[in-house]
Amino acid sequence: MRVVLQLSLLSTMVAAATACGPAEQLDEAELDFGDAAESVTIDTAATYTIAGVQSGKCVEVAGGSTADGAGLQIATCNGSARQQFRMESAGGGYYRIRNVGSDRCMDVTGASTTDGARVQQYSCWTGENQQWSFTDVTGGAVRLTARHSGKSMDVYGRGTADGTAVIQWASNGGTNQQFRLTPVTSGGGTGGSDGGGCGLPTSFRWQSSGILVSPKSDSTHNIVSIKDPTVVFHNDRYNIYATTANTAGNWQMTHLNFTDWPQAASASHYYMDRTPGFSGYRCAPQIFFFRPQNKWYLIYQSQPPQFSTTDDPSRPETWSRPQNFFSSTPAGMPSLPIDYWVICDSANCYLFFTGDDGKMYRSQTALRNFPSGFGPISVALQDSNRNNLFEGSSTYKIKGMDKYLTLIEAIGPTGARFYRSFTADRLDGAWTPLAHTWNAPFAGQNNVTYASGVADWSDDVSHGELLRDGNDETATIDTCNLQFLYQGRDPRSGGEYSQLPYRLGLLRAVR
Repeated sequence: MRVVLQLSLLSTMVAAATACGPAEQLDEAELDFGDAAESVTIDTAATYTIAGVQSGKCVEVAGGSTADGAGLQIATCNGSARQQFRMESAGGGYYRIRNVGSDRCMDVTGASTTDGARVQQYSCWTGENQQWSFTDVTGGAVRLTARHSGKSMDVYGRGTADGTAVIQWASNGGTNQQFRLTPVTSGGGTGGSDGGGCGLPTSFRWQSSGILVSPKSDSTHNIVSIKDPTVVFHNDRYNIYATTANTAGNWQMTHLNFTDWPQAASASHYYMDRTPGFSGYRCAPQIFFFRPQNKWYLIYQSQPPQFSTTDDPSRPETWSRPQNFFSSTPAGMPSLPIDYWVICDSANCYLFFTGDDGKMYRSQTALRNFPSGFGPISVALQDSNRNNLFEGSSTYKIKGMDKYLTLIEAIGPTGARFYRSFTADRLDGAWTPLAHTWNAPFAGQNNVTYASGVADWSDDVSHGELLRDGNDETATIDTCNLQFLYQGRDPRSGGEYSQLPYRLGLLRAVR
């Protein structure tokens, strides 16, 4: 059911004119009331994320708790049930906001009417401190107002850090009181996405974290590098599979998981050579959930492309023994195929890869035949300069659009790695350059800055992966929330490639 509301900004303007306080200092530029309120459409059959305009982060139940009294906070959007909400009409243009993970409702603590009162979750009831209205503000954002107090949902102190509390505060026009409601598809983190999305930017800017994941040696693994990450969010945890290199120059893979990025550095590493069949050279993984078979797939190079399956990607010891995609070398295969990537549409699955030779290659099979039936190799994209289309490609479906995005790692004029991007209307179609130059790349040293207090630790934006909106074979991304897990290294480092000290960091798009 869809309900359309007509709401006035008058009470909000009055509150903004009188509101003041140390936690809510505003720049004059933020006080923009030039547009009258427009209708807000709430779909009571949909599930939404609620993302702060100022921070770009999602409102969630702290810790994914199911207990009464658990606080609401902001955190990096990750698709989990703790960050998903349903709206239930309470009459009079107000709604209860029920969390999917806990089945409890957004509630102002103790029905307080004071500024700074904490917003929490509590068992749903008819109290007005659980009833919220939605007022349309500029740019498609909304302001949420508690019925009992007339005050706005607010991110405390205009904070942007994960874990910053959500409170109520007199309406003041700040962007920390503005939120975007985005419909999502619920499905345990393994389903695809459709609808929504923010279109496709023509240029990109990023802010980088510091080093989040470093090599971890043990008694049998003397590791110098971790690189080539693939990542999924499953059962409220990030699962990363990545390549490692040891002091002897041997390549292998590792797995780690954690609840959120601040815990990544302390996560334990499981080396995949402990899993039967995985000893020896295997690297550059990609992971996804293949819905037609209800199985997880791990794709990697051995040098030819191989795959394994499991029912639980958080248990790396359960992957099946490696199998080849091709029974023999197919026609058109380059001499050094590298960095394989699988993506499917409604009819076919495609295997993309590069060859360190200025070309991106493609093979395909019918969706119903996957992982068998891949045919001859064709060239999907090429450049006369091998450095312009080098390696590390990945391809994604853009949420809400009939369009695909391909990223390919290139080597810039200084020797630093960066990413170029291309778009196509279909996976077997022609690719058109998007952000593709050294000076205006998809991601590279010319459009990446560092978060406050974070040292500039890498000139490279090298082999990485966009965080996906769901984990399935469509590899869908949400351009409203672009994040890129990448490998970087100390610019002063050098030497043989396998010994370069790669580490993992996270880029977040700056909009």
